[in-house]
Amino acid sequence: MSLFKVYPLFDITPVKAKDVYVYDENGVEYLDLYGGHAVISIGHSHPKYVKNISDQVAKLGFYSNSIQNPLQVDLAEKLVQLSGCKDYELFLCNSGAEANENALKLASFHNGKKKVIAFKNGFHGRTSAAVAATDNAKIIAPINAQQEVELLDLGDLDALEKALANNDVCAVIIECIQGVGGLDESTAEFYEGIDKLCKTYNTCFIADEVQSGFGRTGDFFAFQHYNVTPDIIAMAKGMGNGFPIGGILIHPNIKASFGLLGTTFGGNHLACVASSTVLEVIESEHLLQNTKDISAYFIEKAQGISAIKHLKGRGLMLGLEFDFPIAELRKKLIFKHQIFTGSSKNPNLIRILPPLTIQKKHIDQLFEALKTELDT
Repeated sequence: MSLFKVYPLFDITPVKAKDVYVYDENGVEYLDLYGGHAVISIGHSHPKYVKNISDQVAKLGFYSNSIQNPLQVDLAEKLVQLSGCKDYELFLCNSGAEANENALKLASFHNGKKKVIAFKNGFHGRTSAAVAATDNAKIIAPINAQQEVELLDLGDLDALEKALANNDVCAVIIECIQGVGGLDESTAEFYEGIDKLCKTYNTCFIADEVQSGFGRTGDFFAFQHYNVTPDIIAMAKGMGNGFPIGGILIHPNIKASFGLLGTTFGGNHLACVASSTVLEVIESEHLLQNTKDISAYFIEKAQGISAIKHLKGRGLMLGLEFDFPIAELRKKLIFKHQIFTGSSKNPNLIRILPPLTIQKKHIDQLFEALKTELDT
């Protein structure tokens, strides 16, 4: 049986990884500045992470959500402590798309409306309503297109108020820093304006933190850079350091009832241990501060490369924008310099999404490679 070929693949086969490095079957070492789509938060094969998951699977790997699971309670308590999102409640699932699906469904249950407002260049997942809210017609099947979604320009508060005034919008969903779209970010006035308009028009404000959450931007969540209070916060990627887990944080103005949401695998014992360990390591190794420190160093180094036209993003969710397509440059970084980086919808932008454990010497390695290839 062959694989259903939906991924263009680089000819590299990783067989092991350690912290910020990945090793292929020939023993070649690669510097991982992409973290598998911002998934690796505390470094590959962190010893505490490996031990905790191994210990848990030896005791109990899975049971359904029909029984008590104190590991879920423990994870919720750790999330409150580190994120500062007091009074929110936690619902666990398995991925970013699931997190956004549940967020949108919950918003519609809450206010009885069904239209969704999203923003151009945004990406929210590949399923049902989440993909309908994604600005990429190529991945929206006819069955998804029946969802009522309006895409607005990022930063256009007037258009948003006009849309909300019809009183048929259940949710406004937004990435405070667009990931796949190319690291675009609007102003404090815009994000705070969304918050105010949603409250005025009884619409749920969904902060999509799937890629930007769990310390990726230097704040625990990207929206915390602004004075806003989302009704629902969606999270996933860095949440489990590679173990599949997602979730939503739900403001207390949205009430739970039995059967409202549900999942088989969401919040299983291994997922909870994985995510709790991520939080423990972020705190004990001061990774939020490291993210800010390394980000500042990265920005300083980028200023020495004249070919970089724009530096986008915050923390360790960064984009280097050039005035030419970067596909060949990325290939040279991978195959000549053994450095993994990421692409985006913007063909001129390289995405940098390393483990939060990264050090200055790793940044130096990237910029030396860029200088070599760009002749600067």
